[in-house]
Amino acid sequence: MTSIVAKNELDWIGLPVERVRERISLAPKKGKYVLYWMQASARVLDNGALQWAIFAANRLSLPLVVGFVLTDNYPRANRRHYRFLLESLVEVESELKRRGIRFVVRQGDPPEEILRLARDAAAMVFDVGYTTVQRAWRDQVDAGANLPIVEVEDNVVVPPELVFDHEAYMARSIRRKIFALLPDFLEPLRRIRPKIAGDDLKLKGIEIDPIEKLLNRMKIDQSVPPSPTFKGGQKEAAKRLRRFVRDRLEHYDLRRDPTAEFTSELSPYLHFGAISPMTVARAVWTSGSSRTDEFFEELVVQRELGINYAIYNPSYETFDALPNWARATLKAHEQDPRDDLYTFEQLRDAATSDPAWNAAQRQMLATGFMAGYMRMYWGKRVLQWCRKPRQAFDYLVRLNDTYELDGRDPNGYAGIAWCFGKHDRPWPNRPIFGTVRSMTPQSLQRKFDLDKYIKRWGQVELV
Repeated sequence: MTSIVAKNELDWIGLPVERVRERISLAPKKGKYVLYWMQASARVLDNGALQWAIFAANRLSLPLVVGFVLTDNYPRANRRHYRFLLESLVEVESELKRRGIRFVVRQGDPPEEILRLARDAAAMVFDVGYTTVQRAWRDQVDAGANLPIVEVEDNVVVPPELVFDHEAYMARSIRRKIFALLPDFLEPLRRIRPKIAGDDLKLKGIEIDPIEKLLNRMKIDQSVPPSPTFKGGQKEAAKRLRRFVRDRLEHYDLRRDPTAEFTSELSPYLHFGAISPMTVARAVWTSGSSRTDEFFEELVVQRELGINYAIYNPSYETFDALPNWARATLKAHEQDPRDDLYTFEQLRDAATSDPAWNAAQRQMLATGFMAGYMRMYWGKRVLQWCRKPRQAFDYLVRLNDTYELDGRDPNGYAGIAWCFGKHDRPWPNRPIFGTVRSMTPQSLQRKFDLDKYIKRWGQVELV
């Protein structure tokens, strides 16, 4: 597999060989440590890249260094997102220190800072990112490095390339294959202890605790406050997972009712890598629930459909990513009469004539989270309030990325694109929507107690 860890040793670690890829195939160089560049997987529990790195460091009789780089200019990230991330990193720092692993957080350009750390490394391992920015960072490190680099993919259950080597048309294209492969990727990792501590390594980093002090000096968008509802970190993620399996999973068929609160609420933690999807999948798999397949449809099929979309469609953040039929039908209906037209600022401030939409927007502004069924309605409704569908798409991306904790994510972009026809089929022709599937306030009223939802969220204060 690599010059450091052989295939049979991967099996011993509990890492399927399909999760491990060589990015640069070289013999280990003389170095002071093995480096794990943590960026997408901000956790210690169930972290395949970390376990590979510990095994490699032990094999080479070296300490392990885990590096993370904070950048002030991640697109559309703000204080809400950075606070959530830093809450995870503080936990990571504490747990790694307890295990004798040096954790170094730096601030700046991620590829530049990681290449500086890599100068004294014998080998390096990455976790995997799927957005354009994340992939570009890793390619830059490849281009500037002169050491063996391995990538471990553990933020999906089934590695994407095993399912499709091109963009999937819709969920049914990948569902059967994913469910067939699923049992092969649920084995737990073996916990490996580092043999050599890295406490005495002299490496420069920044202090991340107290968090507020760091946030105040970062040159980031400070206008969006942290969520009062969601706290970052693997401990909070584990607590929410236990609650979901114990109290909500058996009622998962009611998840589309936003007043019932039977969703897992784990999407922010999955986005930041504070919990592994394998951790979630194993907890549900062994629960004995009758709703396991329904949940796996969301956690594995739909989530990995979104990742497939980001990998294989270079326009995934834009209107251009839509299928030809959807763009054509929406274009044909641009001149259809619309009751209202709103600016971005009016949408941002929940100042529309639709109390249901306003309530959903206010939930997102206040908490960084929006109930899934309302998220679909929220996206489709904006199509009716913008003359140009392309403008509606752009507005939704800006709102979702800025206020949702799980924004700037393949599944967020896929969800918005679905509202415009992506991963769907043509439906009967209607004004404005054309043959794109529509949703109406009346459809909400048939699904759940809409008045209750509006009463809960319609009056919350704006950020």
